[in-house]
Amino acid sequence: MLNEDHKLPSELLGAGRLAVDAVAGVSDIAEGLHHAIVTLGGILSDEDVAGEGSDAQQSKRTRGISGFVYRSIRQVNGAIGNGLDALIPHLTHTDTGKRRAPGRAAAVSALNGVLGDHLHRNSNPLAITMAFCRDGVALDHAELKALLKNRKRIAIFIHGLCMNDQQWTRRGHNHGKALAHELGFTPLYLRYNTGLHTSENGRALAELMALLSEYGQPDTEFYIVAHSMGGLVSRSACHYASAQAQRWPSQLQKIVFLGTPHHGAALERGGNWIDVLLDSTPYSSPFSRLARIRSSGITDLRYGNVVDDDWSAGDRFDRLGDTRVPTRLPQGVACYAIAATTSIESNPIVNNVVGDGLVAVSSAFGRHKKPSLDLGFALERQWLGQGINHMDLLNHPAVYRALKSFLL
Repeated sequence: MLNEDHKLPSELLGAGRLAVDAVAGVSDIAEGLHHAIVTLGGILSDEDVAGEGSDAQQSKRTRGISGFVYRSIRQVNGAIGNGLDALIPHLTHTDTGKRRAPGRAAAVSALNGVLGDHLHRNSNPLAITMAFCRDGVALDHAELKALLKNRKRIAIFIHGLCMNDQQWTRRGHNHGKALAHELGFTPLYLRYNTGLHTSENGRALAELMALLSEYGQPDTEFYIVAHSMGGLVSRSACHYASAQAQRWPSQLQKIVFLGTPHHGAALERGGNWIDVLLDSTPYSSPFSRLARIRSSGITDLRYGNVVDDDWSAGDRFDRLGDTRVPTRLPQGVACYAIAATTSIESNPIVNNVVGDGLVAVSSAFGRHKKPSLDLGFALERQWLGQGINHMDLLNHPAVYRALKSFLL
């Protein structure tokens, strides 16, 4: 058994495992394109190419020498991958409790946003485990108990897609630290794998919040400040907590949503169009795998999925339209929406098409033409920032003033 001091960081072999997966994916793309060329874009059948009586019904697989080459690549690559899977637990140490360097943490978080569901399914050490953090360090149960022992007002900060808990600090400002100084909040920062389905993260957050409720005092108050995807995860957590009759929703006083795509983001809907276009011809369809790399978390942003029923009806890459089940804002909780637009002056077209660069104003305010989907934020609980982009919501002075006024 290797001494802990001689083990490798988990990310190193995790990256090796991911490289193996990438080779397998590229091999499939190459063979798919080869198959399309050999069969003249599907005009010829596999039997025409391989001959009568052959086992030529493995769709999109090539035959003969070409098939042998591709099978060999997959077999060798698979052997390497299986070897890494066996070695990873013995050769790596976990460092989830240590503070990662900001650059390293940002890279791992971005990777989780794009491929987090794949990393999770394959137990890759690069997959992020959900945890409450302070100063970039994940807190264990004992530390959470000690923190909540004599603290009444706990503010939970939940980051967005491809981000992490350390990125609440931007350009020298951190909303949590500022609110702790001015209003006496105790900030906790959630870290999670943004590549998983929103509903998966929602259920996990509901369980973590139940622990906080257990560790705190009967009069402990919770407040949530959620940026972007974090707002969808917050709504999902409230939904599942209420369904399971957990106590913490009754302790939740307020939620402030910062640029949350309650009704989705145009960029992901655009990504779905890429799927359709690439699949339109036999010669381009092998490359549709590239568009399908994006994670479950990203495709949930197409319309703003919150619960399992929003995405479980079919293939998440199909153009099924908006099939969401109406999920209201949590009852008994004061909910506020902060939106932004890159336009300096009021411009309805920019607001509802470009918005803050990622999220349209109407989506951030939860507005929808269908009454069942409209979230109904009270006008006095909405705030629109002009000349502010999606990331500026984390540090802009005007945004902080609005946030502070909502949490007073």
